[in-house]
Amino acid sequence: MIFILKGIPSLEDLYLWLSLPFSFMFAAILLGNSAILFLLAMESALDKLMYHLLALLLLADLVSTLAMMPQVLGLLLFGVQDISLDACLLQMLFIHGISLVHSAVVVAMVFDRYVAICDPLQYTTVLTGSLVCHLGLVALARGVGLVLPIPLLLRQLTFCRTVIAHTYCDHMAMVKMACGHTGPNRIYGLFMVILVVGLDCLLMGASYALILRALLQLASCGARLRALSTCSAQLSVVLITWGPALFSAIMYRFGCSIPVYSHVLLANFYLLIPSLFNPVIFGVRTKEIRDIVTKHLGHCPGT
Repeated sequence: MIFILKGIPSLEDLYLWLSLPFSFMFAAILLGNSAILFLLAMESALDKLMYHLLALLLLADLVSTLAMMPQVLGLLLFGVQDISLDACLLQMLFIHGISLVHSAVVVAMVFDRYVAICDPLQYTTVLTGSLVCHLGLVALARGVGLVLPIPLLLRQLTFCRTVIAHTYCDHMAMVKMACGHTGPNRIYGLFMVILVVGLDCLLMGASYALILRALLQLASCGARLRALSTCSAQLSVVLITWGPALFSAIMYRFGCSIPVYSHVLLANFYLLIPSLFNPVIFGVRTKEIRDIVTKHLGHCPGT
């Protein structure tokens, strides 16, 4: 079965112009994430648990971007709209699964800051190198395990239409094309959002509450600010990850009066914005990475 990706409804005349910011974001994501990953791999000073988690986060961003952006740019630039059902379900599995992996890694990074601030003497004991491997495997298993039922449920549906009002294969966009009873698909999709958002937000909220309590117990204001600054990058990532994603999920289910192109653009941006800004956030807010970048720039010819 072949589906047609409609793209961004009502904005077809602007595809060439829209391809410019999408192309810029794609190039910036590839360059920024690859550059930070290269630094993490080459610099022994960055061989720490926090940076191993950062590497997992950036790698998840790259995989998610590569799963969707070639399709989006092919549609905007060359009008490539055809996609088979198997390719569509595989793309959906990658995009949604990696999004859950991304979320799990963010939770692990917040936990890393909790241990570093609340129990610094046990940091190297609790957060070992093997723990990163286990966290990565758990994050991957959670992502695949929770998302795998989605394409399996979609395969049980009969599709009355083959035109997907989206730039890539999104779960809710495909559910809306099906005829017959789609209750299990909608219920499971909502269940997954509530479970992941609820659990991850609960864990992060508890960690930040304990961090705040530990900060208030510090004697000097300067010590509080220094400790708080170590959380700023992770807090920024939490905001740019969950803000657009939660808003997009709510819009898809309850924003019936909102134009379709707004749904589509927001669904693209909530995947791209974290991937675009994560390298900037950690490059600017993390002193060790900033110092290494400054050192390398200082060695460039002509500087």
